[in-house]
Amino acid sequence: MNAYDYSFASIDGDPLPLSKFKGKPVLVVNTASKCGLTPQYAGLESLEKTYGPKGLVVIGVPSNDFGGQEPGTEAEIKTFCDTKFGVSFPMTRKEKVVGSSAHPFYKWAAETLGAGNVPKWNFHKYLVNADGTLAAAFGSRTEPMAGELTAAIEARLPPASKPR
Repeated sequence: MNAYDYSFASIDGDPLPLSKFKGKPVLVVNTASKCGLTPQYAGLESLEKTYGPKGLVVIGVPSNDFGGQEPGTEAEIKTFCDTKFGVSFPMTRKEKVVGSSAHPFYKWAAETLGAGNVPKWNFHKYLVNADGTLAAAFGSRTEPMAGELTAAIEARLPPASKPR
């Protein structure tokens, strides 16, 4: 199994299979609109603008699992992300990301990387290699433009798009 075996539904309800992104690194992030870390949307958008043209795909996965901080409907979440942060990266429907009812991608990631890498709060990040294997997990407090995360992303970009 790898990430390409999983699919989400987009925030608009359309299929969003991860296999659509084969050959590209993917950053999957559980998000929330009413969290102290919500400003990370701006950093995720910066990642999209900086690394998207070079191959990175950022995917936001709204979740209400932590502190009830994503209570809205998909339409409300989409409007919030568009108006407050100008989010241009794909967003999924609201999903569970922990526990027995977690989305299958999150169950697989937890099994693959171990319990220490399971989301403990909003804005947990999973970096998927271009071949669909999991590269790493980054905790909620790791800012999207943090050096450790951008270095991991840059290491996974196609050679022609890596910074010189």
